[in-house]
Amino acid sequence: MNHWPFVIASYVIVLVGTAVVILGSYLTMLESEAKADKLKRPRK
Repeated sequence: MNHWPFVIASYVIVLVGTAVVILGSYLTMLESEAKADKLKRPRK
């Protein structure tokens, strides 16, 4: 039995999972930066 399809599938799963974690982290970082900027601004 050829094992390469399983190897390729596992790499695809890892790469997609990594991309999802990076994207989620980036979006959370942007949200946190926006909240921090709100706190820095003087209140009117």
